Amino acid sequence: MAEQLEVKELDQVVVRFSGDSGDGMQLAGNIFSTVSATVGNSISTFPDYPADIRAPQGSLTGVSGFQVHIGASQVYTPGDECDVLVAMNAAALKTQYRYAKPNATIIIDTDSFAESDLKKAAFETQDYLGEMGIDPDRVIQCPITTIVKEALADTGMDNKAMLKCRNMFALGLVCWLFSRDLDLVANFLRDKFAKKPAIAEANIKVIQAGYDYGHNTHSSATNVYRIESKEKTPGRYMDITGNKATAYGFIAAAEKAGLKLYLGSYPITPATDVLHELSKHKSLGVTTVQCEDEIAGCASSLGAAFAGALAVTSTSGPGICLKSEAMNLAVIMELPLVVLDVQRGGPATGLPTKSEQTDLLQVLFGRNGESPMPVLAATSPTDCFDAAYQASKIALEHMTPVCLLTDAYVANGSGAFKLPDLAKMDAINPPYVPEDMKGNWTPYMRAENGTRYWAVPGRQGFEHILGGLEKDDKTGAISTNPENHDLMTRKRQAKINNIQVPDLEVVGDVDDAQLLIVGFGGTYGHLHAAMDEMRAAGKKVALAHFKFINPLPKNTADVLKKYPKVVVAEQNMGQLAGWLRMKVDNFVPAQYNEVKGQPFKVNELVAAFNKIIG
Repeated sequence: MAEQLEVKELDQVVVRFSGDSGDGMQLAGNIFSTVSATVGNSISTFPDYPADIRAPQGSLTGVSGFQVHIGASQVYTPGDECDVLVAMNAAALKTQYRYAKPNATIIIDTDSFAESDLKKAAFETQDYLGEMGIDPDRVIQCPITTIVKEALADTGMDNKAMLKCRNMFALGLVCWLFSRDLDLVANFLRDKFAKKPAIAEANIKVIQAGYDYGHNTHSSATNVYRIESKEKTPGRYMDITGNKATAYGFIAAAEKAGLKLYLGSYPITPATDVLHELSKHKSLGVTTVQCEDEIAGCASSLGAAFAGALAVTSTSGPGICLKSEAMNLAVIMELPLVVLDVQRGGPATGLPTKSEQTDLLQVLFGRNGESPMPVLAATSPTDCFDAAYQASKIALEHMTPVCLLTDAYVANGSGAFKLPDLAKMDAINPPYVPEDMKGNWTPYMRAENGTRYWAVPGRQGFEHILGGLEKDDKTGAISTNPENHDLMTRKRQAKINNIQVPDLEVVGDVDDAQLLIVGFGGTYGHLHAAMDEMRAAGKKVALAHFKFINPLPKNTADVLKKYPKVVVAEQNMGQLAGWLRMKVDNFVPAQYNEVKGQPFKVNELVAAFNKIIG
């Protein structure tokens, strides 16, 4: 009988699963993160998959990864480097080892390191560990494929089906390493494969085999670890991706406003999951239409807005280019429309599965004429829910199209999400035209805050026509009068300026920071972690992170001018910095810019920020 190992408690750990894109690394990582969220751990995940539809098996370009950071208290990023690396083949080890800490535990399937596998992965010798400078004592060298086949020998499964279960063996071994309850994993699989119970039971059997392998051999490790949550807030939690949280935010907003939800969309990576998720919820009054192109997706949503629905269209950067004319039509017609832009690497087709923040200026200015549009940016996978809700609220209450920015990192990443109480969420009150205005109302009559009244078709006495030609402020008839056009342009701008958004919050050394870090959107976690690390080292640092970008919070200038040094960090060449310089007089910040298609690394941020302070 194997000796009982000491169970050590850790505050946090980072695990990275990697293998061929057909090896199920995303599923293994998703299960491990879900189980961790279920027991109360804070999590942050980063799926990193190739752009190839199906790269050659065992090739360097076909490696798929899934990284999860688990913490006893709040974690903000998926981690710069992993404590445990699962490499299911030679190519995975070759490409993913750079993401491992020097003392990381590495789990490999030795059956996938044959001479042909090493050749595909561009190894020059048979001593692949020595070639990469890896200490063999840190490597759990396990014949995973062989053991999986033995475990499933009596199931009647063919060889191809058995090989698809290899990821579950690695998951079982990781579950042993971190003292995870296999019953939670089994429940997940039985739910996922409810219509294929034989598949579920085969995977559960393999997970148990991986767990037993670790238990019986100690797998070159000296300890089993536990990550016990230190701060538990009562409530119902789920592990949720940013795209799913976005979809749920739209559903919640429609229900709160008492409206049907309509999504007109065209599939595009990495936004398609929002379409997929919303299509599952017809019972909640959701209508989804997969249109023939991006323009039709936006135009059909605009029609739904005219008809009185909460209208949404979803896409990524290339789709925003195509939708821009219909978005501009929404501006002049003053109809509520939410445009979701899940940003990816560009230009053109660019890096479809990688993340950037390079669409900011496009959504602010990428339309002809003076066409102001509110812009929000979600700060984390779980914040996507609130960002979608707030974008919908602004669109409906101010009769305007709104652009919601997420990005591939927050859209595909996940976090532990506490299910909200809808009754406690902000009310959403569209500006419906009052009944007592019947007979005197015209389409561009406005409420006190400058918002155009909304007359939903079907109300007798409020029949009207909207369109893309400029309209007379008083009558709603087509007008080319220069003074009227100037007036309407200013009213459309004033309506956006009048939107009330929360003040810009500063965290960290609020009163005496030497350096203020500024960012927006999905970089929040990395910038916060960098600030925390610098403060722990004795530096005076604060963070101001933008969620509302147009209009900017009223206290923006006061915050940015308060500190002696400011750095704007973003995953583009300086778009937020340019926008802030445009809006805040005499604001000249330092800049930190990366366009790598990958999340920031906290250690690199800290090094750069320390130089600015120094």
